[in-house]
Amino acid sequence: MRRGLTESLAGRFEVIHLPHWSCPEMRTAFGFSPDDYLYFGGYPGAAPLAGDPVRWRRYVLDALVETTIARDVLMMTRVDKPALLRRVFDLGCRYSGQVLSYTKMLGQLQDAGNTTTLAHYLDLLSRAGMLTGLQKYAAQPVRRRGSSPKLQVLNTALMTAMAGLGPEEALTDREFRGRLVESAVGAHLANASAGGVCQLYYWRERNREVDFVLRADRRLVAIEVKSGRPPHALPGLTHFARAFAPTRTLLVGGDGIPLKEFLEKPVEHWLGP
Repeated sequence: MRRGLTESLAGRFEVIHLPHWSCPEMRTAFGFSPDDYLYFGGYPGAAPLAGDPVRWRRYVLDALVETTIARDVLMMTRVDKPALLRRVFDLGCRYSGQVLSYTKMLGQLQDAGNTTTLAHYLDLLSRAGMLTGLQKYAAQPVRRRGSSPKLQVLNTALMTAMAGLGPEEALTDREFRGRLVESAVGAHLANASAGGVCQLYYWRERNREVDFVLRADRRLVAIEVKSGRPPHALPGLTHFARAFAPTRTLLVGGDGIPLKEFLEKPVEHWLGP
């Protein structure tokens, strides 16, 4: 289909982006609470199985993950190392919300080839709506492309299903819940970015970091995510504001914008006027 769009139908089609279901959509259709959405994500087909987490997990892994990788991704283009593609996906789910250099990925993957192969497989998974690698924000586009990727799932169900944790265990584990909250915010932003609403990056300079950076036209928004009470000082946001003068800086969680409120509103709302 992709080849047909670019060759025989050039100039005569419109692409309509259909992202993963949002928190409001899952609440309206299935009565999901914010915690339900964190764990079960935005897969409507799997939602009726939420009462049986073991069966839900098998459905996500067998009917969604396996089918997407084994058929959809491999049909997009030629993949010389399908087993490596699966390991990249597994690594991305385990490290979602974290910056991981391609060199470190090569160290954790067997028969990984080179960094170009890993970057290509991340791009394939991104186009399949599963996993993406965010670039570091920089004033020069060349520095963005040469940065280490921040791994980001596009649906938190992929994280929890791959982790093998039950709902109570996943949501009471402070470290895992923190990664889940950040990944939920990132998935909300990344799905909007895939639809052309904005460009999405992260930013890091030495030990200072901003979780997400949105750019739309001349608007620049820096977002920090905290799953618990944040410290009084946020050096990453402060340093970024001095360096790039963003239109807005936002804190999600802690004493900032409640997670539920952030996920309830479209990304255009947080970009501001």
